[in-house]
Order: sequence, then structure tokens, then C-alpha cells
Amino acid sequence: MKLRRSTSFWLLAATLALLLFASSAPSPLYVVYQAHWHFSALTLTAVFAVYALALLGALLVAGSVSDHAGRRPTLAIALVLQIVAMLAFAEATGVGWLLFARALQGVATGIAMGSISAALLDLQPPSRPWLGGLIGAVAPMSGLALGALATGLLVDYAPDPTHLVFWLLLGSFAAALGIAVAVPETVKSDGRWRTTLRPRAGVPVHLRQTFAAALPSLAATWALGGLILSLGPSITAQILGSSSHLVGGLSIFLLAGVSAVMSVLIRDVDPRATARGGLVALIAGVSMALTAIVAESTFLFLAGATVCGLGFGPAFAGVFRLLTQQAPPDRRGELVSSVLAVAYIAFSGPALVAGVAVTRVGLRETALVYGGALIAMAALALGLSHRLQTVALPPDEAAVRA
Repeated sequence: MKLRRSTSFWLLAATLALLLFASSAPSPLYVVYQAHWHFSALTLTAVFAVYALALLGALLVAGSVSDHAGRRPTLAIALVLQIVAMLAFAEATGVGWLLFARALQGVATGIAMGSISAALLDLQPPSRPWLGGLIGAVAPMSGLALGALATGLLVDYAPDPTHLVFWLLLGSFAAALGIAVAVPETVKSDGRWRTTLRPRAGVPVHLRQTFAAALPSLAATWALGGLILSLGPSITAQILGSSSHLVGGLSIFLLAGVSAVMSVLIRDVDPRATARGGLVALIAGVSMALTAIVAESTFLFLAGATVCGLGFGPAFAGVFRLLTQQAPPDRRGELVSSVLAVAYIAFSGPALVAGVAVTRVGLRETALVYGGALIAMAALALGLSHRLQTVALPPDEAAVRA
């Protein structure tokens, strides 16, 4: 049985959210694993970063495979890998298991995100050509928010929290696999997918100037996400003195959840104005969070995470919409993969450096320096925002789109 296009669109959006739900689910558990297995902050951020680096590798190597092999088979393979990763998490008995599970999860998520994000653009209603780009940005943020909150609740109130969440996710991904084989195929396989299996990132020529101007905005937003997802629970526990795992997950929930809501509320606003306003809010929110760390105020830290959410979503969604709306159909997967590759370099690299810094100068000092660098990067992005522009398609690519 094949699903209708409109139904498939929303089910694929839910699958994309589920993938990011699973990616943030381990974050509140990091401090639990750290207490059980006695590893350092560097190891903690390595477990976090290996996921993002594996995801980046998958995007660069296989991000455009679905443009040639088809969206449906590419997604099905990714979901099988994701199921194996959830099983590895559920059976983890040490750091080695966590590293393996996170790496495999990263590969699966990278392949799936490129395929689903492109499929959303293929399946979006012709009357709403902006919807695919919007949902492609909102669904991951929604998943990140709910994954951290749900796991925080399970850690505090459910039995066997380090296993239960992953068994539940395994069942959910099995259901998603059934959806993947039932959605309509939007790409005809041309047999050239093997030629794409080499590290590559591609941006259409007419979009390269806009893409370059968007880089600081992508870097600032996702580097903030990397800090909160890797060290946020440690900050609330060690600096702010909170013993609740729910509070650790709450900072992630507020950042990502507010981001998702704001991205929907401002969907009709010009994407350039969206990005500019988001960057201003990002600077204000990070400033509040840094003040909270100095004052050791949990309430102010969570308030800062909320204001950061007002910036994270709009800043990312603005540039994501601006770029994807101008992508030729036959290069959508490649462009989406390039945007996400930049995002995940910023997501993982600075967080890994922060893990090294924590072992040498301490968590508080690392968080303060990291936050200052984020403010500087967001200010640079704001200064370059006037270069974000809509560019006419070249004649050959315009013909392809038509």
C-alpha cells in the first residue's frame, strides 16, 4: 500500500523529528554514565562529538545518494542502521559501547536527514513552496527538544532509565521503517548513485555567495546547540548545583522547543529578516546564560536558554529557507547535505575542544570563553546578513526546475 503525498509529507516530517529525538535522548544520561563508569569530561564530549562527526561523514559521502538511488531505499537503509544503534545503546556496558552506538547513530541520521529533507521539498504542496524548507528546519528542533525532556523525565521518574528509552525508540524506528517503504518515490533511480559515494559538498554556482554569507550564522547557531547538548546537563549539575536530571534536559528542551515554535510563527516573514532578528536574540540569550553562570542562578540560565531559542530557530530557519527555496530539484539533496555538513562541523568541533578545555581549566571557565566566542560569531553573522540574497536561477537550472 502506498501512502498519499500529503500524508507521506507529514509522516516523513515526524520521522525526521524522531531521528533528532533519538540524537538528544542520551544528553541527560551523560552525567549518569559518567557517574557509573567514571570517565572524564573529555570522554563525555568525545561520546557526543563522535555522533556529529559520523553524521557529517555520512552527509558528505552519502548525502546526495537519494538524488540518484531514490529517497525510499536510502531512508530504509538508514532506519535499519538506526535500529541497530538503538539496540547497542540498550545493551551498553561501557564507554566503548557508547562510542559505537553514537557513531552508528550518526551515520544513520546523516543518511536519513539528507534523504528526508530532500523528500520534504519534493512532496511539499505546490501552493506552499516554502513548507518543505520550514518543516525541514522545524522538525529536527522539535525532536531535539522532546528527546531531551522525555529522557530527563525518564531518568528522574522511570525504572531503568539507561535502557528503557532506547527500547522505546527501537520500536518507534521499526514503525518508521514501515512508513519508509510505503511513501511514494519522488526520484527515479538513474544507477549513478555509486559515483556519489565519495566525500563531497556541493552548492549550485548561483548560490555560493549567499551560502558563504550564511556560514557564520550556521556556525553560531549550531555551536550553541553543541555546547548545550554536550555540556548543558553538566553545567546545571556542577556549576548551578541542580541534582535533577530533568533540569539538565530542560535547558535543551527550552532552546530547541522555543526554536521550533518561533520558526513556525515567523514562517511568513522574509527569511533575511528572520535570520537577522534571530542573531540579535542569540546574542542576548548567550549573554544572559553567561551572567547566570557567574551568578550561579539556575532560573537565569534557563531564561537565557529560552531567549537563545528565540534566536536559534529563526537564525537557522531563515538561512535554511533562503537557500533551499532556490535549489534546483536535481541538487536538493546535495545542497541540504552541504548546509547540514556546516551545521554539524559547528555542532561537534567546538564541543570537542571544550571537552579538552574542561579537563585543563575547568567547566566554568570553558563555558564563559565558549559563550564569548559565540557572541563574537553571531555578531559577525549579523554584520554579513545584508549579503543574504535571493538569486535568479541560471537558464539551464531554471529549465530543470520548470
